[in-house]
Amino acid sequence: MQPRIPRQSAHEHGVHRAEHDAGLSDELASMVAGARRRAVRDGDRQIDTAHLLHSLLESDPDARAVLGDGPRIARLLGYLVQRSIGYGLRWQSGVEDSGAVPVVTEATGFSPLAAASMKYARARAVRHGGPARGTDLLAAIVVDPQARAVEVLERAGIDAHEVLARLENRSSRPQECVGGGETGR
Repeated sequence: MQPRIPRQSAHEHGVHRAEHDAGLSDELASMVAGARRRAVRDGDRQIDTAHLLHSLLESDPDARAVLGDGPRIARLLGYLVQRSIGYGLRWQSGVEDSGAVPVVTEATGFSPLAAASMKYARARAVRHGGPARGTDLLAAIVVDPQARAVEVLERAGIDAHEVLARLENRSSRPQECVGGGETGR
């Protein structure tokens, strides 16, 4: 039986991790590592946008605040936890790809949409002059309606367009202090 997650040498794994973590805040790089662990634990072939969303909710208070109040977050986390059963099982047999972006090789460890989201988050971060933060990644994963994260948001009763509008409204305001007084680090 072939392993579900492509095996990489320690060197290759480190190279790919460094490649994907470049341009991310320390907090976001840590969150991506959490999504990576979750994908391995769930037996998924790649990190997808739902893994990224789940890690964002667990580790980024700004991302949680954009999504709404406690009951909404609790319902959303409930759906994310259920991904390993029910509807999540059908995801294990396929690659998350809307067809809108070129397919990325599996060696990176990200689904094509998750890899595109990471790239989009870095590009969005250029606007605030710093490394990508959790809210940059949240904006990136709700842009494509084919993303698994968008499907989970919809099941939890959260409109992805509304989330994106809130994020765009926040980014158009003057830079606010984030994380204990630092600005746009």
